[in-house]
Amino acid sequence: MVNFVDRLNAQVAFSPIGTWFRLEGSGHPKERIGSRFVTEIRAGLTTWAAMAYIISVNASIVSDSGGTCVCTNTTDTSCTTDTDYLACVNDVRNDLIISTASMAALSSFLMGLFANLPVGMAPGLGLNAYFAYSIVGFHGTGMVSYQEALAAVFLEGWIFLALSLLGLRQWLVRIIPESLVLAVGAGIGLLIAFIGLSPSGLGVIGGDTTNFVGLGGCTPDNYVSDDLPYYCQHGQLRNPTMWLGIFLGGILTVLLMLYRVRGAILIGIFLVSIISWPRPTAVTFFPHTDAGDVLFDFFKQVVAFHPLRKVGNVIDYNYGNPRVWYALVTFLYVDILDTTGTLYSMAKFAGLRDPITLDFEGSTAAYCVDAFSISMGALVGTSPVTAFIESATGISEGGKTGITAIVVGLAFFVSIFFAPIFASIPGWATGGALIIVGSLMIRNVREINWDYIGDAVPAFITLIIIPLSYNIAYGLIAGILSYVAINFIPWAIRKLSRDRIVPPNYDASEEWTIPPGSIFPLWLLKATGRAPPTNEDLVLQERYTPRHASIDTASQDHVNGGRSISTLEKHPEAI
Repeated sequence: MVNFVDRLNAQVAFSPIGTWFRLEGSGHPKERIGSRFVTEIRAGLTTWAAMAYIISVNASIVSDSGGTCVCTNTTDTSCTTDTDYLACVNDVRNDLIISTASMAALSSFLMGLFANLPVGMAPGLGLNAYFAYSIVGFHGTGMVSYQEALAAVFLEGWIFLALSLLGLRQWLVRIIPESLVLAVGAGIGLLIAFIGLSPSGLGVIGGDTTNFVGLGGCTPDNYVSDDLPYYCQHGQLRNPTMWLGIFLGGILTVLLMLYRVRGAILIGIFLVSIISWPRPTAVTFFPHTDAGDVLFDFFKQVVAFHPLRKVGNVIDYNYGNPRVWYALVTFLYVDILDTTGTLYSMAKFAGLRDPITLDFEGSTAAYCVDAFSISMGALVGTSPVTAFIESATGISEGGKTGITAIVVGLAFFVSIFFAPIFASIPGWATGGALIIVGSLMIRNVREINWDYIGDAVPAFITLIIIPLSYNIAYGLIAGILSYVAINFIPWAIRKLSRDRIVPPNYDASEEWTIPPGSIFPLWLLKATGRAPPTNEDLVLQERYTPRHASIDTASQDHVNGGRSISTLEKHPEAI
């Protein structure tokens, strides 16, 4: 029996919207099997729920730089106890909540509309910490001012846009060995699972003064000291919020997934959040402390919006300062690998990668949207925008098209006005979801070539460095360098000895080849008249070619359906 949801999915699929986003049943030649309009909406809400924490987290991290606030205290150069300065920093944080939500809304919406990818965008973790603590410094004690750092981010976006239009960012990922690409996806799974276990999630894992990490889950009164939060002296695994997240956000969600309940991850996140909002409970998100009072006062506002007073359009285009260029170069090499690797992995996880060209659908548009969003983010005072690995939560819920990302963008747009509510989703509500998604992404390790150690070791290094360094780019850099170091010497010996000295199981190695296709994007090839004919071109050629036309057997040995075999050999993408 056809119900309302099925009719709605069919109607949208048959509409221009379905054709644009390539929904199943739209009739598009490249429609995405399994994509449904209602499923895309649910996937978008799931991704947004997993990403919503960035609204408050990014604001807290970037505001630690001090923003545009000026410290005039001569005795305390970082103004850690200056009440006037701290009040200014709090105003900066409130501005950054609006900035973060607005950029997440704009970038995610554009990603879905133009790139048709189910990937959410927002100011990225890691990059924001580097921006706040390494470039600007805590309360402005770093190498450049907040305004100059934004100038570096602004220029970075335009440089990325040029690289994306020329196809260089896409080509960078396509030439990476397959085992490393698979390891990046699995490493991201480990990273988001570790985030889900860490204090920013469930809190199962905490700090350890000897072993760096250890069991966490203790209450604040059992910390080693106030200066070492989440370092448990005793009372591990006794925090009630941790168990709430484990049972309702984790185990219940898995049980719902076992029975294929739609929206299982989203149900778990919201159930834990609602239970955590009442104040007089042991699992409240708003404890009776100074920090809890601030959070609760903000939460009670429900609806709150104000213009950007401290961080809007404050860029100082002081490119004569060499330290600005140092910051720019650093942002470039970290962000180009971080964002590029994340986008590629999310596209592969969604099944959108072309197995021949090793590229993914809409790659040029995706990278251009990312670059444009980086520059626009600088105008509203935030650190570089990037693709979010939490997009995997929505993909695991069935998101396959840009409708998922558009829903993420619209949800963040609503968050601009309901920031007090959406900024109050606790970390232990999303921790279980991140662990579940990490377990889904780790499956990539099955496809890594473990039979040849020259492929296995670089892949393993990539896999382990990503979660341990909390940085996707560092893991990929380590994998590439180790791959070159390990495989270059046997390759050189093999060439010099004319294939006489070869590793015993060299035949088991993964062949590295330059992917087919041009380094330049299709639009540039069309502009220069060098683009190969598409399927549509060949169909039109067949349609308007007279069937009685003579066939020159010297140039065509056979004809298959009106298309010469020689033409297909020259343009295999037309098959």
